[in-house]
Amino acid sequence: MESSTGLALDRASTTASYGRGLFFVGTAAVAWGTGGAVASVLYRTSGLGPLAVSFWRLVCGIAMLYGLRALTRDRTPVRPRDALVLGIGLAVYQTAYYGSIAYAGLAVGTVVTLGACPVVIALAARVVLRETLSFARAGYIGAALAGLVLLVGAAGAAGPDPLLGAAFGVLSAAGYAVVTIYSRRAGGDLSSVTSAAFVVAAVCVAPLAAWEGLLPAAGTVAVTGVWLLYLGAVPTALAYRLFFAGVAAVPATVTAVVTLLEPVAGVLIAVGLLGERLTVAAAAGAGLMLAAVAGLSRR
Repeated sequence: MESSTGLALDRASTTASYGRGLFFVGTAAVAWGTGGAVASVLYRTSGLGPLAVSFWRLVCGIAMLYGLRALTRDRTPVRPRDALVLGIGLAVYQTAYYGSIAYAGLAVGTVVTLGACPVVIALAARVVLRETLSFARAGYIGAALAGLVLLVGAAGAAGPDPLLGAAFGVLSAAGYAVVTIYSRRAGGDLSSVTSAAFVVAAVCVAPLAAWEGLLPAAGTVAVTGVWLLYLGAVPTALAYRLFFAGVAAVPATVTAVVTLLEPVAGVLIAVGLLGERLTVAAAAGAGLMLAAVAGLSRR
């Protein structure tokens, strides 16, 4: 009797942890979606390129996270190897994604990068973490990828070198896979590593950002600073802390699909706040992706 009671309690605890992890990862993905909308505004108004925006976003996130650690007197030890691996993975993921968009175009680059992420992570999780890929989970991944194609519109205008852009997209997916798989394999809550990982990522991105140009256009410094502070606070400091806290309790393959809420959030913001029109195909794609996430949320 005691054994069955203990098993029931363990199962309830595991279910609660899984649900909390899904909530954290999903919230992080939605926050990243708001970051994409803000970044697109900055590209048009500040004179900053994507690499410079990424660099300043990391710098603002670093300042906020270390400030929070100081206020809360957080003395959680940080293993240098965790920070190094996660930081390099984040730098590759973000930089290669921007390269994919530059060479393949926004629509194609987004579909290739975000579409490759669940596939690469599912294969890596199978080999490294021994995670099983059931028919149901594979079906949800397929539905999410189909929804992504409909949502973003893979038939959009291609960039100057689609093949090179696709290669960058796969490289970006590999960087994201490193972050997700390593976080799962390390075990435990790695949210305390976020600030140190950002430092590593910022050091990696800095030379490319400096080459692109780090200063905003004259007369836009104040407004640009406000937007960058938002990027540093919500889609960076908050989102990544939640992501690293949640990924410890959620299978890597499920995490990769749940983070596809990012483009869904971006499209909803574009429609609700920026006045863009939602096509029937995009609405169907968003519905497919949300259905896939809902299906995976069932234990």
